[in-house]
Amino acid sequence: MNAQTVRRSSRARSRGAKAPKGIARALPAPQRSATGLARWAFLLFALALGAVALVALDLPAKAARAAGTAAGQAGFAVHGYQIVGLKRMDRGLVDDVVTAELQRAAEESPAAGKPPQLLVDLDAIRANLLQYGWVDDARVSRRLPDQLVVDIVERTPAALWQNRQQLSLIDAEGVVLAPVPVDRMPDLPLLIGPGANAQATALNRLLATVPTLKPQVASATWIGRRRWDLAFSTGETLALPEGEAATATLQRFAKADRSTGLLGRGFKRFDLRVPGKMIVRLPRAPGEAAVETQEVPS
Repeated sequence: MNAQTVRRSSRARSRGAKAPKGIARALPAPQRSATGLARWAFLLFALALGAVALVALDLPAKAARAAGTAAGQAGFAVHGYQIVGLKRMDRGLVDDVVTAELQRAAEESPAAGKPPQLLVDLDAIRANLLQYGWVDDARVSRRLPDQLVVDIVERTPAALWQNRQQLSLIDAEGVVLAPVPVDRMPDLPLLIGPGANAQATALNRLLATVPTLKPQVASATWIGRRRWDLAFSTGETLALPEGEAATATLQRFAKADRSTGLLGRGFKRFDLRVPGKMIVRLPRAPGEAAVETQEVPS
């Protein structure tokens, strides 16, 4: 054995010694992946524990209160508020909502004094205002450094609703706005009967098809939750059929009134519930016991 053979043998042994390390790098890939997943799982678990601890200790809320109080002491506190958009709604109702939230914000602040701007919950004010029928929408904003602005969008009264001896204002969609005393009834159409307010939109569509009759309708009674009786300012009552037939029937009556003048002639009632017929109730003569009725083609 010469020196060259010894060197080759030494290099071979050296290469043979490195082989296990190469094999170690090639084989345990799944093990390395599992180790990475375990590391991420541990990190996520630690973050979750930290979040639970923060919530348990109320640290975010405490930090928010501290920041809000500091801003209030720096001059960003609510000294007053402005209400815009009110036309008919009682201002006292809005004042109650706003002052209740300002009082809550003041009590939440560790420091005495005016409620800090950042602790006033504008969304809570808006949500409480939307509970009133008068309020179609509300926008509450801060006017820095020391004011709030409450912008009210009111619903418009369109009719009166009489239900179980109670009068209420409603809008065109039937939303109840507020009770109305009998001695303060506005000059608006009257809807009568349980559920009549929910039919206000449908009634408006129906009357829109007869523009000559609509101004003469004094009240509309929702009968049996299925059809309308219309009362006119001239004293007559018109009984309409149920469902979609009411539109065509009312239009035929309006045409007949334009051609022959049915309203204002002393008739008491027009009954159009029977298809193709109009039953007319005539007024009673003095001392007459029975009511005369006359049936004519519609």
